[in-house]
Amino acid sequence: MYYKLSDLTIDGKGSYGIAASAVEYDPNKYTYLRITDINDDGTINFDGLKSVDDENAGKYLLKENDIVFARTGASTGRTYFYQKKDGDFVFAGFLIKYSLDPNKVNPRFLKYYTHSKTYYDWVHSFDSGATRGNINAKTFGDMLVDLPERYVQDKIVSILSDLDDKIAVNKKICENLEAQAQALFKHWFVDFAPFKDGNFCANREQNETCFNSAEVQPKITGKACKFVESELGLIPERWRVERLGEMPITVTDYVANGSFASLKENVKLYEEVNYAYFIRNTDLKSQNFSVFVDEHSYKFLSKSKLEGGEIIISNVGDVGSVHLCPYLDKPMTLGNNIIMVKPYNDFYRNFLYILFRWNYGQKLIQSIKGGSAQPKFNKTDFKSLKIIVPEESVLKKFDEIVSPMFNYVGKNNQESSRLATLRDTLLPKLMSGQIKVNEIEKSL
Repeated sequence: MYYKLSDLTIDGKGSYGIAASAVEYDPNKYTYLRITDINDDGTINFDGLKSVDDENAGKYLLKENDIVFARTGASTGRTYFYQKKDGDFVFAGFLIKYSLDPNKVNPRFLKYYTHSKTYYDWVHSFDSGATRGNINAKTFGDMLVDLPERYVQDKIVSILSDLDDKIAVNKKICENLEAQAQALFKHWFVDFAPFKDGNFCANREQNETCFNSAEVQPKITGKACKFVESELGLIPERWRVERLGEMPITVTDYVANGSFASLKENVKLYEEVNYAYFIRNTDLKSQNFSVFVDEHSYKFLSKSKLEGGEIIISNVGDVGSVHLCPYLDKPMTLGNNIIMVKPYNDFYRNFLYILFRWNYGQKLIQSIKGGSAQPKFNKTDFKSLKIIVPEESVLKKFDEIVSPMFNYVGKNNQESSRLATLRDTLLPKLMSGQIKVNEIEKSL
């Protein structure tokens, strides 16, 4: 049966968020939830969260069984179903909140419904040409939702939640491993600790005896390194300061393939499976890859083809979002508003990835950011950035230690991507009744 969204709520209406400015994140203030903090798959992007400092902020706190909808711009229709484990959120003015009544609907069913093709088709019905239409609270409230019987809702939620839970566990493991790699990076390349106390030998021939490759810390102590002056301060001898454009790397982006006119003419995007993945920043955040290009488009984008393992950095909008490109089951090409950094030598990859994802590299990226309406930076400015580059033997040893961590992260992300694809494939079939819930239960 069909029900209006407003009929499934506690108060029968939607509420607009607080119209307040974001301030720098402060754990003593409420966390501000904006459209940009919500990924396309409905998860939260915890990088770059802001706070809100307003005397009325407490009136806009999300509560159990609340769902918010983006009402304007390119993100119109994007949703987030509140989960207490994500923390306390005050929702912003470009979001509309509905408080779902658990006696009328399984609230999590609505979460999944808003990621179905039926829902997206409804949202896109308000588009006007190339412009995404705005949707107000009354229109969202009048949206018709096809609800199966309650026990079917509960079964669908149970099946899909199990997949989401496994994806969440994988994400937590990956975050832990990356945090360990970050800590080691800081110990070596920010604090220079092993090179000051002799835990890494200055003598190249001695380096191999100074490390047990199975452990982060060496077993044998050598002679402390000599430090020399550089334009970026004291650094170990035989290290160097270098511009990124001088390093053995390739830096490219989507627009390297041609003019905007030729790109528009030759590149077509698809939301159904096609020849190659079109990799965007939002896909890398969610590990859910759902935009494709045909073979002609892929060949036209020859300067930004991806093989897997490249460092991808957002250079427009969400400036400084950094990812390692996954290894997927189809050809891949770089999306717009991101750049790709591909080292010629593998032992540079993890060093540069950690550098730009955390620490000094993030400050460097922010230092070249411009644009008043939309933050951005260009490739030329990026290639002019100077970094401290360790000697090759140090880079190789560092890579030897952290590579197994990132290989495990890659496998976990691949599994999460497969699970997300399975979830999104099951969703419309379960909701339409094409697949019965008891058939799924028997196969699991």
